[in-house]
Amino acid sequence: TSIISTKWRCLFSSISTIEFDHCLLSGLTDRNVDSFKNFVDRLLKFPDQVSLDCFRLSDGISSWNDEDHDFDVSGWICAALCRGVKEIDLQLDNLGDAPPVLFTCHSLVKLTLEGKGSKLEVPPDVCLGNLKTLWLEHWVLFGDSIHRLISNCHVLQDLAFIEFSVANAREVNIQIPSLKSLVLDFFFPTGHSKYVVVINAPNLVYFRYDSVTVEGYSLSNMKSLEKAEICFWFDSSNYETSATHLFQGICNVRSLRLTIHEVIPLTSRIPIFHNLIEFEFYGRESLLVEFLHCTPNLKTLTVKFQVVAETQWKVLHMKVPSCLSLHLKEIRILNFKGDTRMFEMISYFWDNAMVLEKLIIRVNAMTATHESKAHNQLLRLLKSSKKCLIVIL
Repeated sequence: TSIISTKWRCLFSSISTIEFDHCLLSGLTDRNVDSFKNFVDRLLKFPDQVSLDCFRLSDGISSWNDEDHDFDVSGWICAALCRGVKEIDLQLDNLGDAPPVLFTCHSLVKLTLEGKGSKLEVPPDVCLGNLKTLWLEHWVLFGDSIHRLISNCHVLQDLAFIEFSVANAREVNIQIPSLKSLVLDFFFPTGHSKYVVVINAPNLVYFRYDSVTVEGYSLSNMKSLEKAEICFWFDSSNYETSATHLFQGICNVRSLRLTIHEVIPLTSRIPIFHNLIEFEFYGRESLLVEFLHCTPNLKTLTVKFQVVAETQWKVLHMKVPSCLSLHLKEIRILNFKGDTRMFEMISYFWDNAMVLEKLIIRVNAMTATHESKAHNQLLRLLKSSKKCLIVIL
């Protein structure tokens, strides 16, 4: 209590960060809970007491308001916003709706909100004119709430929707000239993925998409894109062409991580990735072969197969992707299991990767005897190497 006396007040005229978590609450005894609440109220609510840069509830507040405690957490959040706070990081799992004032605070530069699958209410007068980073996790947005929110963030650079649900909407429309990083990790109702994703972000550098394929994609002005991470599965076989449209939108990328869970083949032609030099692939063998023919300047390849049972690698010698012959310098195989198809694949790469400098093979899910046998087979297969470095892990 001596801290809030006039003698010590000058020490708290400017505070960079205030952070609350469950560890702080667990350290309070019943006798000093009231003193703690009074201190925080005085620190945040009294005029001319403190300027604040960051306010954070980092471990959730489910344990803050129970039958033994009555903390005015919502009031503290509003008070922090009135202090001209620049960064807010909240886990609102037991607070209810996000305070509407969060969406009209002109001082905010970074806003992170984590909910528990509840509806996120975006007020009609939302305006976050100085916000550069917006991270929303575990929320449900209805109707045009997404468009209303992001269209009023005029200088936004980093936008992330993590484990997000979209309801009662036909379009996810993101048109932000200043945007540099975008993460779309969406959940759509099963069997109701008739959405259209529209992105116009001419300065976008990083893009991650993790969701089902939807009815349509319109990605334009992506010439600044350097890295993309795409992970999707098919909710309907009718959307194979849509997936190809997504690839067309990111075909200028230099680094791509691609995960395709399903066994549905892409019937439309994959675009040529002229700038792609780093490619991580997690999926079916046949799709990998298709993509290698569309990456003429590839230098680094990382593969992890979900199914190893379909491609006859020896047959592919008649049509070798140009990247293998001219540019590919490093190959990483992450889940080598010692079966015949794996040896065929390595042999195929070894015979056709003419400028290869490093081959890394990670042995996975084997008994000690099986692993030793696989090591010996690999060494016999690769013993002719004089220039390429072989690493077996």
